Amino acid sequence: MTENAFVISRQWLAEHLNDPQVVVVDCRFSLDDPELGQRQYLQSHIRGAYYLDLNRDLSSPVGRHGGRHPLPNLAELGEKLASIGINSQETLVIAYDDSRFAFAARLWWLLRYMGHDRVALLDAGFAGWQAGGYPVTDALPTPLEPGIFVPDLRSHLLVDIEAVKARKDLPEVILVDSREPERYRGEREPIDPIAGHIPGAVNYPWKDVTDSQSQLRSLAEQQQRWETLKDAKEIMVYCGSGVTACVNLLSLEIAGIHTGKLYAGSWSDWCSYQIGNG
Repeated sequence: MTENAFVISRQWLAEHLNDPQVVVVDCRFSLDDPELGQRQYLQSHIRGAYYLDLNRDLSSPVGRHGGRHPLPNLAELGEKLASIGINSQETLVIAYDDSRFAFAARLWWLLRYMGHDRVALLDAGFAGWQAGGYPVTDALPTPLEPGIFVPDLRSHLLVDIEAVKARKDLPEVILVDSREPERYRGEREPIDPIAGHIPGAVNYPWKDVTDSQSQLRSLAEQQQRWETLKDAKEIMVYCGSGVTACVNLLSLEIAGIHTGKLYAGSWSDWCSYQIGNG
């Protein structure tokens, strides 16, 4: 596909927009304004792109535990993916956002968790696409012939709170907090009811995976970033709610480290057991 199977260039996508084996998904979203992403999509998007919403499509309703963005009902997500023409292990899915992979990487991880490897992210996102002079439209895509998407779960890519508690302090296991350093240190907590981090976690902020223009940093930089962790038997990764942690999981894969696992509930799930009677 390209020199990096996980991230593709604007030029590559522009040359393959008419490929029937390529489906483009717009994942723009704002935690501060949950309807913003869809409004932006309806105003302007890459031709042929479908929209998947973090809250409605890529998460399930919030409960007492499980965090602020619990994993979606995977059978329902599989039906949605099929409805936009995605066939398991056949269709190449290209996801993009405008948030340094924050939300597109969630779809990337979910697809891989569901057994679908043919997925990549658009380097530099929608803003980069526009800056490059590539065409956009407000026309909604014509529904394709439905695909067949049957989830084939890779349960080893996921951990829950019990697994984190049981294994986080083992010498061969690393627990990675993906949030900003101030939140990791407990100096600032804008969202969750408790500040701080899971005991024993080390901090690798997810925004370090890209530059300020939302472009993926080089392979050498990704490898250097994880140099001290590369021999770990298991790397459990979390963030606030299991969304931006996926950017770090992407970085690990790019660096050739395949031991990354998502703690989907993340800090918001961990907090839920520290409040009241748990």
